[in-house]
Amino acid sequence: MSQIPFTGASRDKEIRLIEELSLNAWPSHKIELYDGWLIRFSHNYTYRTNSVEQVGPSDLPADEKIDYCESVYRNYRTPSSFKINPLLDPSFDRLLQSRGYQIRHTTEVMLLDLNGPFFNPLKRLSEEYEFYGRNSGLPSWIDYPDDVTVSLRDTISDEWIQGLFRLNGTVNPVLRRIVPSMYKSIPKETIVASVEQDGRMAASGLGIIDRGYAGLYAIYVEPGCRRKHYARSICSAILTEAGKRGCRYSYLQVVAGNQHAKSLYTSLGYEDFYTYWFRWKDLDQAK
Repeated sequence: MSQIPFTGASRDKEIRLIEELSLNAWPSHKIELYDGWLIRFSHNYTYRTNSVEQVGPSDLPADEKIDYCESVYRNYRTPSSFKINPLLDPSFDRLLQSRGYQIRHTTEVMLLDLNGPFFNPLKRLSEEYEFYGRNSGLPSWIDYPDDVTVSLRDTISDEWIQGLFRLNGTVNPVLRRIVPSMYKSIPKETIVASVEQDGRMAASGLGIIDRGYAGLYAIYVEPGCRRKHYARSICSAILTEAGKRGCRYSYLQVVAGNQHAKSLYTSLGYEDFYTYWFRWKDLDQAK
């Protein structure tokens, strides 16, 4: 039995909303609006922030626009990439294929009804409020079974970002310079989560709240700390607090084939909703 009530036109409307929410949640380093297309660039930190997204009506011929986008990415010395979601006319995907674009980074979007019977967070053992009126009313620490303590903050700090870099292996000096500003440019309310072990961040998570939806991002766990319920505890903390703030749904994006992550999210109550992918072409091919 599915918890997702969206079908037909309502499903398309919901996909359009989630696409918009995810754009708000993850700003790019540079963005250019071109005839209803967003050309995004962030030195290849993620596919989403280094691709073209269609966000509005278009007047110019598609081939002409693709040529222009390729010239932009060629100037950035990076591959040319287009995001393909279910709302686009399938002919556009075929056009890119005919121009030599390959499918990369297929991503599954999952949806969770936070008020529904399938939402299954871990039960917290205790919580502590240290900041007394600060921290947007979030608990400072939440204790879960197996001696897991999740720290919550309402602000993305430099310390959290540096811990995230260590967890996701970001060592490129350009990315370490620009990515903090991308996180700090998020215009929405955030729930910033972490678990520490031996004095350093061993797991991370980020909730981004927008119009009654909680987007779940940046779930990373240090390899030596996996299977200790760190990620489950972080997700449970973020989602429970988002529900207290009036969120009805939560969405997330997981790369196709990541069965370990899918198993976690499914056990929390998420269901598959739609799939998107990127059409990617190497710079040398785009001349």
